[in-house]
Amino acid sequence: MSYLSWWKQHEKKHRELLTKLRAKKMSKEHIIEYFKFENMVQNEQDFCPLYAQNKKCHDVAYLNCYFCACPNFRFNDNGIEKEATKTQYSFCAIDSKDGSLAEYAGALHQDCSSCLVPHTKKYVTQHFNYSWKEVMQHSLLSDKDL
Repeated sequence: MSYLSWWKQHEKKHRELLTKLRAKKMSKEHIIEYFKFENMVQNEQDFCPLYAQNKKCHDVAYLNCYFCACPNFRFNDNGIEKEATKTQYSFCAIDSKDGSLAEYAGALHQDCSSCLVPHTKKYVTQHFNYSWKEVMQHSLLSDKDL
């Protein structure tokens, strides 16, 4: 699956879930709390394929899933930069010290598995927006895909 395909599918799931939560008159604070991993595993099994295995994408005690994709992640399915025989497809806009560039099947991708920046309650609260698409729009390096 391409980054863009995943992005569009996730945006739709996120929008539908927020519509459901807002219909229940949940406050911003309650929505943020709702996105806590343990609650999502119990109540939103289809939101993430890891939920069926009760598995976290990051090994941390508190994990908030509101920003499943990080607002600092940048990608282009056509490639960003070519390096010899490899093409880079993604990177971290803040160059997080906990992120790295990794090679998968001869292509270079941002590896965010050690970075927890977008998964803390503090970060989600500071950057919260009812529109995931609006917050994440900078991830797409080509706006024509929106």
